[in-house]
Amino acid sequence: MRMDRGAILRLSTIVAFSILTLSGFGFSAYMVYIAHGLYDDMLAITFIVLAVVAGAFNITASIWFYKSYFYDGYLKSITRGLKPLERMPTVAIAVPVFNENPKLVERNMLRLMTLKYPKGKARYYMLDDSTESDVAEELRAFSRRNGIRYMHRTERTGFKAGALNNLLKNSDEEFIAIFDYDERLVNRNFLTDLLPYFENEEVSYVQTTKKYAKGTFFSDSVELFNGFFFKFIQPARALNNTAIFAGSCGIIRRSALDKIGGFPEYVIEDTFFSLESDIQKFRSLYVPKVYALGRPIKTFTELVKQQWRYNYGDTQFINYFLEKRKKGRGGLSPMASVDYITHGLGLNYLSVVLILFTLVSVLVVLSSVPFVSMTIQQFLEAKYLPIDFEIFGLLAFALAFFVPILLTRIYFKSMSKGIMVFLLNYALAVVRAKAAIAALLKRSASSAHWSREGKRTTGNRLLFSIYNTRVELLFTGALTTLGFYAITIHHISGGLWLLWYGVLYCAATVLFYKYG
Repeated sequence: MRMDRGAILRLSTIVAFSILTLSGFGFSAYMVYIAHGLYDDMLAITFIVLAVVAGAFNITASIWFYKSYFYDGYLKSITRGLKPLERMPTVAIAVPVFNENPKLVERNMLRLMTLKYPKGKARYYMLDDSTESDVAEELRAFSRRNGIRYMHRTERTGFKAGALNNLLKNSDEEFIAIFDYDERLVNRNFLTDLLPYFENEEVSYVQTTKKYAKGTFFSDSVELFNGFFFKFIQPARALNNTAIFAGSCGIIRRSALDKIGGFPEYVIEDTFFSLESDIQKFRSLYVPKVYALGRPIKTFTELVKQQWRYNYGDTQFINYFLEKRKKGRGGLSPMASVDYITHGLGLNYLSVVLILFTLVSVLVVLSSVPFVSMTIQQFLEAKYLPIDFEIFGLLAFALAFFVPILLTRIYFKSMSKGIMVFLLNYALAVVRAKAAIAALLKRSASSAHWSREGKRTTGNRLLFSIYNTRVELLFTGALTTLGFYAITIHHISGGLWLLWYGVLYCAATVLFYKYG
């Protein structure tokens, strides 16, 4: 039986991730083999731990890639049994707002009100937590003119979840549809397409694809973060009944929310709600279709704030998940547990593990670990096996760069955006790590305190770039200094290795300067 191109691509992806994983394990074996003394032993053990963590994520990622191929068939089997609604249930269409541009909110709200659904069955709510009085007053007046139910809280407790829970206390619709303030409706059939899935009483929510509108090269590259998640991870998780409710562009059954006790009031309430839904044995669905387009992320500062919030929330989520398991209230299958653990650790992996790999690389370069050159003939001879293991380290380093770029080229038709995504992971590593630490220390959930004031002149922009990425620049300076030192003591390959890391972490300053 011949496989089609999609299956071949996914199998190739698994092979690439497998080679990357084996390369890391191979270099770990080399570290163990040449270790002499306590320092080298500790270095080898540390590298093994990091290799195992990275390997676990690589294997999980390859499984997600492969499983996602089968989701279309799974969803079609469900869709074939759907029938048009005999009774139109009531739906609350909710748009949470917090000190946003009123004109943008109003424009998207008016477009949202063109949804195809019987009048009187769909009720529109603006959940305004704005603390700026002029913004709140304009949105209140707009809502009054257009028959929108305006809800304003004087104290913004519980973040977005608090606003949604306030809606639950003051409404009685059977379903809740949520859209972000910046999402522009592009398909008016959102309700009529998705509500039939709820004929299955076990379904608590249906999530669709979230996508940004087209923008600049930078914003389109940022969109690939979403693209990978919704193209591969969501479908694979949906097969395990662990599709994540993504906060908007989805519909939730009111009775399910009531049973759960509303939205857990955390920074990323959607992930916490998804877990609680699964614990209560509800089912969920992911429909890979775009119904609204979000405003593109045009500046590096916007991306930093978003990633701070995600990483802070994911760190909270891991603690929440483990606490549930500890108290025996998990109630999840082993596969579902793996899905939630990897989701919670995902950004932490991309940040903390990248930084730890960098630090361990410094220690390796400055240690007594021998790095040697060899011929092809020596490489093929069994007696040079430990040196072969060293080659695995170089292979793992090269693949860590090329695999994500090649995947972006294959699945999203752009190698240049793949390079940008690769650089973004290093540029955001320190910010993500700081967010995780802030969450562990239970500090404020507010985003990174980056200064954005000052005249928009080239000189000021450079100074603000340096100031706001000073930690990344210090890290870059240290790596560069150590890299040149390694070269002066004739450790050319190790020196170039550290200089390359220095370039990657300097990307934060360059991106802040270029994109603001």
